Amino acid sequence: MENSGGIKASLQGRYASALFDLASENGVVTSVEGDLERIGAAIKENGDLADLIRNPEISRKAAGAAMEAVADVLGLAPLTKNFVGVLAANRRLSALPEIIRAFAAIAAAQRGEATAEVTTAHPLNDAQVEELRQKLELREGRKISVKTSVDADLLGGLVVTIGSKRIDSSIRTRLNSLAQAMKG
Repeated sequence: MENSGGIKASLQGRYASALFDLASENGVVTSVEGDLERIGAAIKENGDLADLIRNPEISRKAAGAAMEAVADVLGLAPLTKNFVGVLAANRRLSALPEIIRAFAAIAAAQRGEATAEVTTAHPLNDAQVEELRQKLELREGRKISVKTSVDADLLGGLVVTIGSKRIDSSIRTRLNSLAQAMKG
């Protein structure tokens, strides 16, 4: 497995690995993965939730109560709800976004898949995402799921990250390289 060493060595990786092991034992990996995706989306969409998980001044009890309310609203499975409660009790909510990414990577690796994080200057349509996915699968020799994001600072092109591999064909990087070459 590509991720077993690197991901599991970090704090976030250890939490993600422990959650994955529990989810596997209980046969709820898919459910927990969906729960974590919903939590991740909620963090991105809700500034108050993002502030909550990053604020070290919030007491463990208050953070736990807030996350329990979030879990109820999102309809999280008991295992995921308990896990988020443990993070709140251990003051590790700030690690949640990385734990979500690590869990997704571990689950994908277990299924023989990899996740390609693709950042573009402009949104890709479904046909472009599908074509890119097919080309990446040919290149990597395994099933690839594509997660896209937009960063206008790239100016054009795209950046693809699969595990520890990165393909950067953005105009920003090309311009920076050209500027470095011109400096001598």
